[in-house]
Amino acid sequence: MSLEKISIAVYVAIILFLSIFGLHRYLMMYLFARHKKDVPRPARRFEELPRITVQLPFYNELHVAERAIEWACRLEYPRDRLEIQVLDDSTDETTEICRRKVLEEQLQGIDIDLLHREDRSEFKAGALKEGLKVAQGEFVAIFDADFLPPPGILHEMVHYLADPEVGMVQSRWGHENREYSALTEVQAIFLDGHVVIEQTARNRSGRFFNFDGTAGMWRKSAIEAGGGWQGDTLGEDVDLSFRTQLAGYRFVFLKDLVCPAELPVDMNSFKSQQRRWVKGHCQIVRKLLARILRSHATFAQKSEAAIQLLRVFSYPCVVVLMLLMLPMIRIEGAERGWAWLWFDLPVFLASTTSVLSFYLYSQRESGVPWKPRVPYLPLLISVGVGISLSNTQAILSALAKKKTEFIRTPKYGVRARADRWLHKRYDGVVGLLPALEIAFGIYQAAAMIEAIRLGRWLSLPFLFLFTLGFLYVGILSIAQPVMRRLERRKVEEVEALVEAPSRDEVALG
Repeated sequence: MSLEKISIAVYVAIILFLSIFGLHRYLMMYLFARHKKDVPRPARRFEELPRITVQLPFYNELHVAERAIEWACRLEYPRDRLEIQVLDDSTDETTEICRRKVLEEQLQGIDIDLLHREDRSEFKAGALKEGLKVAQGEFVAIFDADFLPPPGILHEMVHYLADPEVGMVQSRWGHENREYSALTEVQAIFLDGHVVIEQTARNRSGRFFNFDGTAGMWRKSAIEAGGGWQGDTLGEDVDLSFRTQLAGYRFVFLKDLVCPAELPVDMNSFKSQQRRWVKGHCQIVRKLLARILRSHATFAQKSEAAIQLLRVFSYPCVVVLMLLMLPMIRIEGAERGWAWLWFDLPVFLASTTSVLSFYLYSQRESGVPWKPRVPYLPLLISVGVGISLSNTQAILSALAKKKTEFIRTPKYGVRARADRWLHKRYDGVVGLLPALEIAFGIYQAAAMIEAIRLGRWLSLPFLFLFTLGFLYVGILSIAQPVMRRLERRKVEEVEALVEAPSRDEVALG
C-alpha cells in the first residue's frame, strides 16, 4: 500500500473516531433537553440534622488557605453537628497559616482541627483517607482550597442523603474569575459543557456520573462500600465514583446549586491541570473499564461510562490529524474538485458544528449572559487543539505506567480583573513542550499557505484556528514565566528600596 493510501486511511479512521464524540455531544444535548424539567427533589428530609464533617484538602495553598478556612467556618449549620478538618500536606508557610487560623476559629467555638501529614503518600486521596479515619460525621463534604462554598450549601445537599440509596450529592462548579482574561473565559465555557450539560444529562437520564473532586457531599458508608479513597490513579474522584455506583449507590447532581471557584490564570497551570485529569482518566480505563463492562449496569450506563473514559484518546488522534493536514492538502489537490467533501466536510461536521452547538447550549443554560461568550467559541476550539500535545504526553505517560506526582493547580486568590498574580508564589510546570507547540503552529501555518496555493478555501478557517491554537498555547506558556520573573524582580527592587536606609539616615548615623 502506498504512503498516499495509508495517509488517507488513517485520516478517515481518525475522522470516524472523532465523529463518535461529536455525536455524543448531540446525545448529551438531547438528554439535557429531554430531562431539563426533571429537577431532583429529596425523597424525604431529616427531622433532626445529622453530623457533617467538612474536609479541606490543602497542599501549598499560601495565597488562599486562610480564605478557604474562613468560608468553611461561616457555613450555616448547627455548630454542635459540624466538624471541619483542615487536611494539610503542605511543605511551606501554608501549614503555619493554617495553624494560626485554626486556633483563631477554635477560640470562636468552631469545631475545627488541623491534620498535617509529612509524607503526602497517595496525595489528595491519601489525605482524604486519613481524615476519614477520625471523621465524626455520618456525611462528608469536600471543598478544595479555591472554592467558596455558599453559606447554605450543606442544608441544600444533606437532605438528599436522607435516602439511604443516595451515596453522593454534587453541586455545580461556578467560576469566580471567568471574566479575568480570554483564557479564563475559555476555561469557564469548557467546564460549563461538563457541569451544566453533561452532568445534568447523565444524572437525570439514569446514567453514571462522577464526583468532580470537590463541592460535593458523600455518605461515609458509601465511600467505604466503594472501596475507599485510593491513590493509584490521578483521578481519585472519578475512580471512587464508578466503584461506588457499581456497588449500588445512586448519585444526585444539583445543577442549580452553584459553588464558585477560581480558574487558573496561568497557561502552564491550566495545562498541568488538564494533564492530571487526562492521565487520571487514562489510568482509570486500565483499572475499571473492563469491570464496568462486565458489571450488571444497564447498557446506557456502560456505554456512557466507556465514552466518558475513552474520550481522552481523542487528543492523540488530534495530534496525528494535525500532522496529516499538510500531506492531505497536497494529496487532494485543487484538480480533484469536489473531493474535499470526503475530508473537509466531515472535519467541519465532527469537529466544529458539534463543539460550537454544545458549548453555546451550555452558555444559554448556565444562567450567565450568554451572548458576550459567543466570540470566545472560536478561541475555545483553538485552545482545545492547542493543548492536544500536552494531553497526549499525559496519555503516553499513563500507557507506559509511568508514576508521576499529583501536581496540584496553583491558586493565587485572583477574583477580579484588577487582581495581580505575576509576582505571587507557585509556578506552573513549563518544560520543553511549548517549543514543540509553536513548531506545530508554524506547521499549520505552512499547511494554510499550501491550501491557499491550491485553492482549498474551505480548509482555511480550520487551519487558521489550528494555527492560532498551537501558537497561543505555546507562546503564552513561554511568555508568562518570563513576565513573572520580570514582575518578581520589580517587586524585589521595590522591597529593597523600602528596607534600605535613606542617605540622610546613614549620614545621621
